[in-house]
Amino acid sequence: MTYTHLTPDELIMIEAYAKAHQSVTKTAQMLKRSRQTIYTVYAYLKDGHTALEYYQNYKKNKAKCGRRSIVLPAEQVGYIRKKVVQGWTPDVIIGRGEFPIGCSVRTLYRMFKMGIFDCSDLLMKGKRKPNGHQEKRGKHAFRRSIHERSNDYTSFEEEFGHLEGDTIVGQKHKSAVITLVERLSKVIITLQPEGRRAIDIENRLNQWMQSVPKHLFKSMTFDCGKEFSNWKNISNINDISIYFADPGTPSQRGLNENSNGLLRRDGLYKAMDFNGVSETFIQSVASKRNHIPRKSLNYRTPLELFLSYICKEELSNLI
Repeated sequence: MTYTHLTPDELIMIEAYAKAHQSVTKTAQMLKRSRQTIYTVYAYLKDGHTALEYYQNYKKNKAKCGRRSIVLPAEQVGYIRKKVVQGWTPDVIIGRGEFPIGCSVRTLYRMFKMGIFDCSDLLMKGKRKPNGHQEKRGKHAFRRSIHERSNDYTSFEEEFGHLEGDTIVGQKHKSAVITLVERLSKVIITLQPEGRRAIDIENRLNQWMQSVPKHLFKSMTFDCGKEFSNWKNISNINDISIYFADPGTPSQRGLNENSNGLLRRDGLYKAMDFNGVSETFIQSVASKRNHIPRKSLNYRTPLELFLSYICKEELSNLI
């Protein structure tokens, strides 16, 4: 049977019975408590104290029970704050193991929740769109479906060189940034087109593809935005397969969607006019994210894993 502590109501009743000179045994029977419990309270009241004082003393003693809160040394606190500014999450700080931290991942998350560390940079939670939302955009025809991809590349899930792509728009939808993510390494690539038109996207992608080793990337998967309507030209010029996800199904390009959210948090805000910043700045935002270890990569950085898939000859051409 689980023991329960005396409640304030019970203490008031015990005090009343004690003043009425009722025996310990009878009070214990009435409250269905042990005689020792009632006797302890009686003895406390007999010394001139009240039931309220007994309860306050009980609360004070109970606060000393349980495990003591973990207090991290100053050097560990400084390291955590430094890494949080760089975009590292608590699980990465612990899992990467670059610096010993004297607590678990759950405890560190609890410290963020308690306000010991700034949690404004932690990943957002919640749904972007409510249940029942029906997408009405992106229903143009004559495109290669994402369902053809698994037939064309039987080892797609384990094969390096497949990209997911999209654009993120700036202030008043007047500017855009092309985002590409390599699926295995999760490296993020950002490109700045001259505008949002399909021809602008085509020209920038062609320019970038000509600068990387030929056949380094095997396929691209986009959403159904009209900015990618010149996909056939991009595919033919660069000899790369291009596919499109189903309309209103961002989960089919979940890695790219998540990466876009990270870029938004790291500096490519919706209120920013991308035409007013340099491509160097846009690429630096992606570079910051590529240098942050990720739990899904066994706490390696996307850039480390990306380079591990590239041979020395391709790397020299890429640099």
